[in-house]
Amino acid sequence: MPFTPMELMICAAAGELDDGRTVAVGTGLPCAAAMLAQKTHAPNLVICFEAGGLAPLLPTMPISVGDSTTFHKAVLATSMTDVMQFCQRGMIDYTFLSGAQIDPFGNLNSTMIGTDYARPKVRLPGSGGANDLASFCWQTLIVMKHDAKKFVPRLDFLTTPGYLSGPGAREDAGLPANTGPHRVISDLAVMDFHPESKRMRVRSLHPGKTLAEVQTATGFELLVSESVNTTPEPTELQLSILRTQVDPGRYILGRAG
Repeated sequence: MPFTPMELMICAAAGELDDGRTVAVGTGLPCAAAMLAQKTHAPNLVICFEAGGLAPLLPTMPISVGDSTTFHKAVLATSMTDVMQFCQRGMIDYTFLSGAQIDPFGNLNSTMIGTDYARPKVRLPGSGGANDLASFCWQTLIVMKHDAKKFVPRLDFLTTPGYLSGPGAREDAGLPANTGPHRVISDLAVMDFHPESKRMRVRSLHPGKTLAEVQTATGFELLVSESVNTTPEPTELQLSILRTQVDPGRYILGRAG
């Protein structure tokens, strides 16, 4: 069955979520991935929303983290303060993030593009809860379009910590050990991070993509795993659920990959 780059990204992201775990998501692609995982291989996945919805049974795709559907049949309707302290206490396994820029160590910029903070070329929304989530959730999953303007050797502004400057830097900054970026899922490939150098490396290529294409679309040198696989194509069941149950209104699927 034919699929779009967006559908492939959502299915690849869903595959990273294990049953019985907890995930803090925002709206858009991360929510679609969490919903798909919950409706397929991870029925006991606990979905948390920044505005306070904990473990809802989502009837439709919410349009914001404060949408009433994020509290539908939830275990708990609480506040942002509680959700953030759940993260600080080590109770949230995964979070999904994105940004305007990412560097080799998985640090993210969602604040500004340019060299002058007072007069940037582009002013972006800022951290929101991204800094808190990436600082305290156990594993950060990053989803973003792959091009050399986004995958950069140095951020214009550090909004959200990845592995900062490399091995040991998160711990030196006071962040919990064994936390940090886990996967980067783009429209070209899936990346992880080398366990020793903490630099981004190619883990799998999407069907039809090559290492040369991925490197050309990256503004720094990527490491390459010893065994680079092909990202699994979405199954017919995944696509059916995604199109008819997760996002029938095509709020996400209607976007370009």
